[in-house]
Amino acid sequence: MTKRVIKIFFIIILIFTLSAFPVLADDANELEEVVIEEDEKNEIEASASSDTKPTINSRRYAVYDRLSGRCIYGKDENKQTAMASTTKIMSAVIIVENCNLEDIVTVTAKAAGVGGSRLGLHTDDKISVNDLLYGLMLRSGNDAAVALAIHTAGSVEEFANLMNQKAEVLGLTNTHFVSPHGLDNSEHYTTAYELAKITDYALKNETIAKIVKTKTTIISINGNPMQINNTNELLGNVEGVYGVKTGFTNNAGRCLVTSVKRGDMDVIIVVLGADTRKDRAKDTMKLIEYAYKRFYIFNVEEAIKQEFELWKQINQNRIYVNKAANSLELKLDEVKIKKVATDMNPAIEINVVSYIEAPIDINTRIGTVTVKIGDEIIEEIEIKAQKEVKKRGVEDYFSIIAKIYSGTIKIFNKDEI
Repeated sequence: MTKRVIKIFFIIILIFTLSAFPVLADDANELEEVVIEEDEKNEIEASASSDTKPTINSRRYAVYDRLSGRCIYGKDENKQTAMASTTKIMSAVIIVENCNLEDIVTVTAKAAGVGGSRLGLHTDDKISVNDLLYGLMLRSGNDAAVALAIHTAGSVEEFANLMNQKAEVLGLTNTHFVSPHGLDNSEHYTTAYELAKITDYALKNETIAKIVKTKTTIISINGNPMQINNTNELLGNVEGVYGVKTGFTNNAGRCLVTSVKRGDMDVIIVVLGADTRKDRAKDTMKLIEYAYKRFYIFNVEEAIKQEFELWKQINQNRIYVNKAANSLELKLDEVKIKKVATDMNPAIEINVVSYIEAPIDINTRIGTVTVKIGDEIIEEIEIKAQKEVKKRGVEDYFSIIAKIYSGTIKIFNKDEI
């Protein structure tokens, strides 16, 4: 075999070998600084002040209102797509809900050998679950993800089962996991909207909320200190940003999940499928500025209660309760969505029965209050009987007859007797 033939043979083997490996999540340049120039920031703020919708490079995105659990603005937000290392948000949820953070993990060869972005773990390294979580969410370490998965569930496959069980509990119908890190796989997907829902749930955990807002920290591997920095380019650089997670694979593109709070308005911005890190950063900033310029907080609970009290004054006694021994009194069930971010005042509609037979048990449904933003129903609250309404007995009829003869009642409806 000639040298030329041998060379060609090895080139073919190399190409085949590289193509057999999965695309890796969060490549090395995630750690490089992304700079948004001052004139670019000014341009983003100026465009948000106009009536024009922002021009977004990312293929899919969602602006999620944490107060109401609604997507208030988006594009293809319900389309299934790869999510890269934003997967690790769900991984973190499973870990904090199933592990003791002080436990020490011994890194396996499988965890140490995983590719992509890495914390830099080696076989038999000793590191706490807590420090691995920081390595997972700040440095986006795939080796940390696998180490935690094996520690938590015994294997990557069993850990993915836990992730999918949690997705089902959260009511996610377009999300499926096969790994804790998010390397490309056709069976590993979510949507921008459901990723926002996962993030909203994760941020309710104090441990996760604390980790994702950390810009830099010191962890310990084998007792040796190591500084790690957050890959989130907007954290500390954009007003109100307090998390959450970056991601990249060739299939997913550049991904970024960002939580922002300014005043009472708390939103999660998800951008998936951007071409560059700068694009995803600028897209997120545009969506943040657009959301805070266009949307405002509406107090749904207060508006419902005011509307209901006004309605009761006029309409409560118009509900005819046949053969009632006492009057019907109404109350509202609990209002679940207290406030909502919106760009228009919600419409409130009250509908109740006009006729009902006694007896009526306490908490019997009498009607509903429906709250709409445009054509979307965001809340339905039941109107119920505040107390029991008894059916008239013989003594009630004698009382009525007595009142008639005494002149207390001069005109009555035949249905009353």
